[in-house]
Amino acid sequence: MRVLIIIPAYNEEDSIVDVIDNLKETNEDVDYVVINDCSKDGTRKLLLEKKLNHISLPQNLGIGGAVQSGYIYAREHGYDIAIQMDGDGQHPAEEITKLVDPIMNGEADMVVGSRFVTKDGFQSTALRRFGIKFLSGLIKMRIHQRIYDVTSGFRAVNVKGIELFSNNYAQDYPEPESLITAAKFGLRICEVPVMMKERQGGVSSISSFKSVYYMIKVSLAILLGGNY
Repeated sequence: MRVLIIIPAYNEEDSIVDVIDNLKETNEDVDYVVINDCSKDGTRKLLLEKKLNHISLPQNLGIGGAVQSGYIYAREHGYDIAIQMDGDGQHPAEEITKLVDPIMNGEADMVVGSRFVTKDGFQSTALRRFGIKFLSGLIKMRIHQRIYDVTSGFRAVNVKGIELFSNNYAQDYPEPESLITAAKFGLRICEVPVMMKERQGGVSSISSFKSVYYMIKVSLAILLGGNY
């Protein structure tokens, strides 16, 4: 199977080269594409200088639009599996096989890499863990399945998921909402434990000021979405 790693990047000049180097060292048989979402720092310059495979978007689309661009790329280039992976160094490339195996074995259409199944590695702040647990409960109400790490951006899908997300992907804070979309269209979702790290550079898109907006917006999207 052909596997593509989708790496959305916004102002990741401090980490993006190390992320790609580590990916190449540990996963020689997979391809990657960096989606540069109009970074304002030196990210684009580094991608060009190092001749790293990338797409520089003509305007900033946000995380949802950047990731969806990656899924469109995966669909247009005939990939069998697409994996989302952050450009800030939080997602170790060594853990990729854990995401791929359930798809290769025919056990799942979508696999979420979780910090909270075995609670190993970096666990985020107590406040964020509380918010994630709250959203996890809301999502369970909608899809009747418990997903512990609903905000994880480290996940994989098969061809069915690639087709779905290339046409239908939430834009603002898409990780929780995309689980609802996947369930709505019949994707089999599973969660596997992975080790994650603290971000190696850049700044989180969810600041303290935005956290209240995030919780309200995502909660409403989960509760008011279509019936499944």
